[in-house]
Amino acid sequence: MRLSRIILNCRSPATTAAFFVRALGFTLEPAATEGRVGLALGESRLELAAVQGRPYPGDVPGWSPVFQHFAIVTRDMDESLARLRFAPDWRAISTGGPQRLPAASGGATAFKFRDPEGHPLELIAFAGDDPGPIPRIDHSAISVADTARSIAFYQGLGLTVGARSLNHGPEQDRLDGIEDARVAVTALMAPGAAGPHVELLCYGRGEGSMQTALEVADDDVAATRLVFSDDSAGAPPHRLRDLDGHRLEIEQDDGV
Repeated sequence: MRLSRIILNCRSPATTAAFFVRALGFTLEPAATEGRVGLALGESRLELAAVQGRPYPGDVPGWSPVFQHFAIVTRDMDESLARLRFAPDWRAISTGGPQRLPAASGGATAFKFRDPEGHPLELIAFAGDDPGPIPRIDHSAISVADTARSIAFYQGLGLTVGARSLNHGPEQDRLDGIEDARVAVTALMAPGAAGPHVELLCYGRGEGSMQTALEVADDDVAATRLVFSDDSAGAPPHRLRDLDGHRLEIEQDDGV
């Protein structure tokens, strides 16, 4: 089981695709699904699906399960931000520019923002020499109410627990645009598979925001989907929700 691509709902896929190409270095490519716009960043894949539903809510905090972002790896944060600044209609989530997190939180430098459709995104530069290919999507981060139960759910899909940390402090507050942010971060990996991984973000705010996630309709811009490829023989494609309402699609791996 591996995370093969991310699907973003868009009211204007062509305009959003132009932003990803101009601001973030993606390239256009054929989409896996007819009628969508396909984008690539190195070996990472993104799909933009046309919808007519509600726009992405602009006031959703990072601890809500509605807030689902993915992180793009860069070697040069200043260069990436300069490129981003030339693109129109995005807006910052982080306050005070890129934030260098403490070593206990991984030591990366990161910056969160929204694309023109409102999807939350992150630029991230790792401390030291990052072993992976760059550019790429490093992970898709999903906010959850309970880390343990989410780990159990995703282990049932074949993912395993990787690095874990408890991130807090003024740098995390500024990165997330949240006062007193305290987030348990858990990486979930597909054994032996390259490509993006899943990160669980638990801000310890309880389960009060779960209903918000469930109220997002499939046709809304906020209904992001993670597509996993399963190499089990004869595995039928299907859709499901995790315990916090995040949308997942499972498809048979074609070996590509």
